[in-house]
Amino acid sequence: MLTDPSRKYRPFPPIALADRQWPNRTIEKPPIWMSTDLRDGNQALFEPMNAERKLRLFRTLCGIGFKEIEVAFPSASQTDFNFVRRLIDEALIPDDVTIEVLSHAREPLLCRTVEAVYGAHSAIVHIVNATSPAFRDLVLGMSRDEVLAMAVDAVRLVKQLTADQPDTQWRLQYSLETFTATEPDFAVEVCDAVSAAWGATPDNKIILNLPSSVETATPNVYADQIEWMHRHIARRDSVILSVHPHNDRGTAVAAAELALMAGAERVEGCLFGNGERTGNVDLVTLALNLYTQGVAPGLDFSDINAVVRDFEACTGLTVPPRQPYAGELVFTAFSGSHQDAIKKGFAARQPDSVWNVPYLPFDPADVGRGYDAVIRINSQSGKGGIAHLLASHYGVVLPRRLQVEFSQVVQGHADRQGGEIGAEQLWQLFAQTYLDVAKPLRYLGHQLFEHAQGQGIQLEIEWNGEPHALTGVGNGPIAAAVLALRSFGQFTVNSYEERSVGSGGDAQACAFVELTAANGQTAYGVGMDGNIVSASIKALISGCNRLADASGWQRRA
Repeated sequence: MLTDPSRKYRPFPPIALADRQWPNRTIEKPPIWMSTDLRDGNQALFEPMNAERKLRLFRTLCGIGFKEIEVAFPSASQTDFNFVRRLIDEALIPDDVTIEVLSHAREPLLCRTVEAVYGAHSAIVHIVNATSPAFRDLVLGMSRDEVLAMAVDAVRLVKQLTADQPDTQWRLQYSLETFTATEPDFAVEVCDAVSAAWGATPDNKIILNLPSSVETATPNVYADQIEWMHRHIARRDSVILSVHPHNDRGTAVAAAELALMAGAERVEGCLFGNGERTGNVDLVTLALNLYTQGVAPGLDFSDINAVVRDFEACTGLTVPPRQPYAGELVFTAFSGSHQDAIKKGFAARQPDSVWNVPYLPFDPADVGRGYDAVIRINSQSGKGGIAHLLASHYGVVLPRRLQVEFSQVVQGHADRQGGEIGAEQLWQLFAQTYLDVAKPLRYLGHQLFEHAQGQGIQLEIEWNGEPHALTGVGNGPIAAAVLALRSFGQFTVNSYEERSVGSGGDAQACAFVELTAANGQTAYGVGMDGNIVSASIKALISGCNRLADASGWQRRA
């Protein structure tokens, strides 16, 4: 049992920033996006991608619109080195895409890294070393001065190595691994030193990346750290301030958003939050969050299903069904109250109007999803969802009181059978309940004739298999049919509605009648036919059969 965590854990100390400005800001433009799927995301897999899967994902990332992609850790393995060389030697990198390669701040690794990207038209060399006290003391065994010197020496070496390759547009990224646990004064000292060593200028900016290598505090604390650095680093006009949030606390997206409000200009992350431990920030969620706030993200997720397929095929991972924007069920409502609100929102929606559908903050069509799966039926569903599925899939718009009646039928079926009821199964249940009922009455045909009192009908039916010819006269064919059918039991017509289903030559009439028996029992009947009179008679017979079933009707002598 977790009884006293204060004996084991200590809250992360906040930075002193009393006059913070980020809470008053909004995000008005997208960041520079950098995908780490092929490096950080690949390292985090049970089985790292082979060259073909990496190439497929690289092409997917380019198609989405990423202009900076970290493709490998080339000094870590021959496989990664060869992949970088293949991209360059086979001219597989689009002209507007810059590849990035990672290295620790050690001379042999840096030499191998720069060698891997010789001949690229544009490349970012990414140096990383840890700066926090825990890493200095427990991992590196170095003082602050030694860590600083290691960072500066690494930058100078890369500057020297890249100077020999003027045909490549070289850029430098330096990451303070474990930045969030590093003393602020030391973090800014390291940043200023590497910026000076690179000779950063407004025309030759250095990327200073401030990762939450391990997420240790609430997102507002990270935002304070970013704003403090934004204010205090030297050569600010010569720096691109980048963030790389991890998701250990489950708040990486929020941390990235607040960091952008605090002065960050660039975000590193992975599709769907892939990465070490709990993953990197989910770039799909982050980008589409911007989109829902009216900010064009500059990344194209208009076919989210294709992105999911490529991601799963390449990584072997599965996108969860509740993954924001991309999961199979994120636009699906099973709850009856949710379904009713969504149905009403769709009914009120006007073309080209601002999106305003309850429970759907995002239009599924914007990521290539249809509306077919927005409402799905199970034992928790209500009349609104059932009516929506019948209307959207079969064009049958139910009267409200029929929605209530049929929802009870569906509820009983779901309780007995369990599981989900699909649109096809729902239609079969509707037809079985209303359209296909033929006992005790079965419709055979009818003929209309003129009468001095109005309209007469000769109605051919079966009662429990016995043929009968019924005659009725009324002020119209429906009234005449009602009078004819009353020979089998007393009932009144509470309501009658008719609608068209389909269009053109395939259009059918659909009639709905609500009947009440002498004992007060009510039931709906539904009839469909190419002829409206036939549809109405079928609806009456359907209703009579349902009353007979519910009330134990017996034919009057």
